[in-house]
Amino acid sequence: MSSGGPKDGDLQLVAAPERKLALPPKPPTTASSTALVEYTPPVFKEEEEDLEIKLRRILENVPVRVSNTSGSSAGSGSGDFHQYRQMRRKEQDRLARMEVDYQRRKEEAEFIMRREERLKSAEERTAKKRLKRQKKKQRKKEKKIKTSSGGEENQKGESTDEDEGNSDDQTEQAFDKL
Repeated sequence: MSSGGPKDGDLQLVAAPERKLALPPKPPTTASSTALVEYTPPVFKEEEEDLEIKLRRILENVPVRVSNTSGSSAGSGSGDFHQYRQMRRKEQDRLARMEVDYQRRKEEAEFIMRREERLKSAEERTAKKRLKRQKKKQRKKEKKIKTSSGGEENQKGESTDEDEGNSDDQTEQAFDKL
């Protein structure tokens, strides 16, 4: 009596043809090209390469789930319904986990984007206020120099040149941070 499953002699391994990635063809490189835009080959980021490798591995090794199949001569028994319900429940659970994982990743990515935007705008406001404080401080020093006496003005003028250099350095540092 046959169980309906394949026997050892019935299995056969067949090699699948390798699939190459379809990239646009490279145009000929000539110095007198009339193209408006120069061809640049696609550059993959490290994350994209990892995803590409994972996708390729998944596509090449697609799992086939066949469990407890009844033979062609067998009718539906009393346990088939329960097996079907179990398989269906497992598949529904798997899909639910995938959906929850997708939503979590999506929310996390959105949160990171919003946080980066907030940090960037806060840094811009801070730099603007810093520059405003430095200008106010500089004007106060210049006003103090103008109101001081002539003899002291030369001495303070030399010291303010050094201070101006420091404030310029601070201003440049503020712009570098932006």
